[in-house]
Amino acid sequence: MTKTRTETDSLGSIEVPLNAYYGVQTARALDNFTVTGIPISHYPEQIRAIACIKQACAEANMELELLDTEIGQAIVAACREVRAGEYDDSFGVDVIQGGAGTSVNMNANEVIANRALEILGFAKGNYERCHPNNHVNLSQSTNDVYPTTLRIGAVWCGQDFMVKLGRLRDAFLAKGEEFAEVIKMGRTQLQDAVPMTLGQEFRAFGVTVGEDADRIGDSLKLLCEINMGATAIGTGINTVPEYAAKVCQRLQEITGLPLITSTDLVEATSDTGAFVQLSGVLKRVAVKLSKICNDLRLLSSGPMTGLREINLPPMQPGSSIMPGKVNPVIPEMVNQVCYQVIGNDLTVTLAAESGQLQLNVFEPIIAFNIFQSMDMLSRSVDIFIEKCLMGITANPERCLAMVKSSMGLATALAPFLGYDEAARIAKKARDTDKSVYDLVLEEGLMTEAEMADLLDPKKMTCPRAMTRKK
Repeated sequence: MTKTRTETDSLGSIEVPLNAYYGVQTARALDNFTVTGIPISHYPEQIRAIACIKQACAEANMELELLDTEIGQAIVAACREVRAGEYDDSFGVDVIQGGAGTSVNMNANEVIANRALEILGFAKGNYERCHPNNHVNLSQSTNDVYPTTLRIGAVWCGQDFMVKLGRLRDAFLAKGEEFAEVIKMGRTQLQDAVPMTLGQEFRAFGVTVGEDADRIGDSLKLLCEINMGATAIGTGINTVPEYAAKVCQRLQEITGLPLITSTDLVEATSDTGAFVQLSGVLKRVAVKLSKICNDLRLLSSGPMTGLREINLPPMQPGSSIMPGKVNPVIPEMVNQVCYQVIGNDLTVTLAAESGQLQLNVFEPIIAFNIFQSMDMLSRSVDIFIEKCLMGITANPERCLAMVKSSMGLATALAPFLGYDEAARIAKKARDTDKSVYDLVLEEGLMTEAEMADLLDPKKMTCPRAMTRKK
């Protein structure tokens, strides 16, 4: 039999495991919210963030002589241990829960209080000496602690994700350099367009990923505006006038982030716009990354009956019935991650819209979806770089052969022969299965020297001086 201790709240008494650092309110949440099986500690940035907040609050309260120094120092010491990850297994509340995050806040209050009690030389549960609400939660409410926790945690995760996107950008740009001399056909609406280089194609992938990294950075700046000191609804009830500024200063020092206190704490307590903004940017990343993966699957299609302009590294056999088949499994995996992120953004949008009056009670689902999106995207980007992008090779001969056989070369004739004449040549090339080059020479429209210069595919991949048809 597991030894227990009896803890009591306003609803009555509950038996809590004797050695547990959590208390009665966490125990109720563990029983009430058996939803996903994913504990809040699955995203440890949240645990680190809330421990930073509790430490900052204790330091500010001691400075303002609202908290006994001995108790306050024990709370600070406990917070430092929680920040170091020593008690992650004590944070078991499900990521989806009712109560606007109260269960998360109380989980932290109880763990920190019980560890502080040990530091002070008392047994867990002896809350007369250090109380989860009276001491650890002094001058606070879930309604300022929880959203600030999510903001700080999301900034940390977002900063890490920006690094991953930077690696992806650089990897694409490096491939752009590697493939700079590979001439291929560009396509619009899946039809032949005009020549380009494979390097230009991959460089464009890198540029678009870099833009997304910048947009993530913009979104993180919005998250640095916090509502600590707002307490219940933004009016600052149960705080002293100097408290909000002092706790923000302490939190800046502890986290190293450029945090600022919102100018209107009532607005800040009910507003989830910064989360909507970040989620929308994550969706943007997902949409663009999925499109890139679609392109890579098309460019590598075949291998004998498709485009086959590039080769993706083979990762595993692709069929239980077709020998030798190899599928583009890594891009397919990334596609599916992106679909999940796009769906997560809809959830965040609905949750943000559904908040009422002075508080949005649906921040737990907002948090879960944002942290899941960043986590999945970060992991998939790492896998994509290592197991796909770095190993992509080109088929230069195949690319050039398709350029030479394409009616898209007729585009280069338009400035010299006129659009209508060039269109006629293109149509004839399609109908007769002859090349544009051969047809122009056959009809005596240009000399071989003129054609060699004009239809040089490499010269068609950038602007050039030319004599146009009058």
